[in-house]
Amino acid sequence: MTTTLTLDSIFQDASKRMHVSLETLRKEMATIRTGRANASILDTLQVEYYGTLCPLTQVASVSVPEASMLVLQPFDKSAIKAIETAILKSDLGLNPGNDGNVIRLPIPPLNEERRRDLVKVVHRLAEEIKTAIRNVRRDANDQVKKLEKEKAVGVSEDTAKKTVEDIQKLTDARIKEVDDAVKHKEAEIMKV
Repeated sequence: MTTTLTLDSIFQDASKRMHVSLETLRKEMATIRTGRANASILDTLQVEYYGTLCPLTQVASVSVPEASMLVLQPFDKSAIKAIETAILKSDLGLNPGNDGNVIRLPIPPLNEERRRDLVKVVHRLAEEIKTAIRNVRRDANDQVKKLEKEKAVGVSEDTAKKTVEDIQKLTDARIKEVDDAVKHKEAEIMKV
């Protein structure tokens, strides 16, 4: 009976690891700039604050007052220069402006070439995640075959084959989720 749980635990572990890969994709795609203001494009931005790199969200609050503008309100006004420097050094292509109290980030519309470049980035990221999902599948299948080869109690050729089929179905479903997320993000990027 414990071997059946082992097959089940292999499947559950594969499912969790594939889910983590999908979450990584969603987080990474959220940071890819579209033509609209979205605070999540700043999620990976690190600001040097008193000699230490900190996430932007620890030194300022971010709001979206309109579709083409982000406003950053530093918790400490002395951090404005450091925040501006971090934004300028990033590959976001944004030009911050400040009035001494807040930083305004106008989000310029994307040109056609930049949109196509961003779509390529999304597709490359999706391929990396698909590869990670397929690696999880391979690891899980290897574990199942190892149990079958060891002739573990409750692991017959049929139960091993069914588990491998279930892992493949799970893999196909996760790959489809990746493709759907990419289609959605691509449409968001290409929308003028």
